[in-house]
Amino acid sequence: MTDRVTPMLASIARLKKRSEFLRVAATRKKWVAVGLILQVRRRPETEIDGSGSRVGFTVSRKVGNAVRRNRVRRRLRAVAEQVIPEHASGGYDFVIIGRAGTVRRTYPALLNDLETALKKMGAYH
Repeated sequence: MTDRVTPMLASIARLKKRSEFLRVAATRKKWVAVGLILQVRRRPETEIDGSGSRVGFTVSRKVGNAVRRNRVRRRLRAVAEQVIPEHASGGYDFVIIGRAGTVRRTYPALLNDLETALKKMGAYH
């Protein structure tokens, strides 16, 4: 009998360049929740390349030292990998910003924060 490893969910496309983050921030469309801040940008038809939605993560030094910031980033990445592929409309760029409350927030509450933010920003399906 062979051991089977269950495949991970397909990873979501990422925003990595500073210019991509600045383009999302320039829309000034955001939703603030206790555990995170979600910035949203609808991509024009000329930019849609079949990758669906793209996500970027950022956590400032105000949140804490490097260990704490990385923990916040990992928690946000896990929440996004669960919510974005299932509930986000395609053709959007999202930037998820970690807050000081993200560390103490329970995982179900973070899931709820992201789902609520998607609904409020009109990117939920």
